[in-house]
Amino acid sequence: MNKKILAAVSSAALVLGATSAQAGVIIPAGEWTVDINGNVNAYVIHNDSDAVAAIPGAMANAPGAGAEEKGMSINTGLLPSWLGVTATTRQNDLDVSWTISFQPGASSNDAVSAGGGSENRQAFLTFGDKSWGSVKMGKDLGIFGSTAILNDMTLLGVGSQGIVGTAGGTTTTLGGIGTGYVYADWKGQVAYTSPNMNGFSFTAGVVHPWHATTAGTAGTTSATSSGNKNYLGFEGQLSFAFESGKIWAGFASQDVDNLSGGGNDDEVTAFEAGANINFGNLGATVYAYSGEGLGTTGFARDGFDTTGEARDSDGGYAQVTYVIPSGTKLGVAYGVSNLDATSADRTNSVSLAEENKRLTVGAYHPLTKHLNLVAEYSSIESQSMLSTDSDNESDILSVGAILFF
Repeated sequence: MNKKILAAVSSAALVLGATSAQAGVIIPAGEWTVDINGNVNAYVIHNDSDAVAAIPGAMANAPGAGAEEKGMSINTGLLPSWLGVTATTRQNDLDVSWTISFQPGASSNDAVSAGGGSENRQAFLTFGDKSWGSVKMGKDLGIFGSTAILNDMTLLGVGSQGIVGTAGGTTTTLGGIGTGYVYADWKGQVAYTSPNMNGFSFTAGVVHPWHATTAGTAGTTSATSSGNKNYLGFEGQLSFAFESGKIWAGFASQDVDNLSGGGNDDEVTAFEAGANINFGNLGATVYAYSGEGLGTTGFARDGFDTTGEARDSDGGYAQVTYVIPSGTKLGVAYGVSNLDATSADRTNSVSLAEENKRLTVGAYHPLTKHLNLVAEYSSIESQSMLSTDSDNESDILSVGAILFF
């Protein structure tokens, strides 16, 4: 997969081993070289849920969560359709670039997501030199959790759909978010990336602060921060790349204040580690994370209880892929995300998803060097903190295509 296209996705290396695509539309423009690139994708998705009631924070669908027992949708996958523009130049011994992109969602006819929920995920500049590294300023994929999502095979497909049914399509599906890793999201940031030092490199930066939020009713099933964003977040990642793969470790930290409106202050802390190894046609990825106040889906989502105490969370995923002689990549992935109940949660009988797990099998076929046909099946199970809640289960089947340019 072309580096210019990957820059449009995340400005990071994507180690999926998918069909190789050529550069986007390259336009010389005076001192600048402009690259217009991206992808278009769409999937027909069928969801079959087995649940009695919704569990806040559950990745498995349930009646009452905006989903019917069985539902159909046509939607973009985990990676949204994408149009990115990157311009590069060399000035005063500096490599300078800017990137702006937008992500149109699949067509939707309902009032909830009219237009498919179009987004603008990137607007950043970079400057640097291979001798000392580079600086990024603006909005781009976060540092913590980024390599986990970029190595997820469902980035070319659907994975966990999230809500399907009466609410219609949303901008993207969820892939392995909340079932193996926490979403890196798209964050305002100032970050420094070191040069490659015999395979070693690191990225560290400050990021726009995030509220602590809840999947349930604010102040009832979880805590929320105040409207004041007083503290920047800190994220970093160290990696070592070698001929057959890459290993990495990362961290994230951010203070939060006025939890539950009671003036309680705390901190989100998180750590991660992973490895991607490739031997010929065989690829394997393992990843794990752990945090306090981190939550399980989005950063700081369900990370604190009603008293402002941080919940512990952890999870990870394992994935194996193999490219058969036809060029089709076959893959299987298993992921789990856990959220530990606090003493206040048990006292107040809080209903939140304690465990979300996912099994995905997929086939990714290169119909051309630009176009992949995709078929996936995912089984999602969600378990509540309350023993009185029934577990939710969803079976998700998707078929579609993704085209890079």
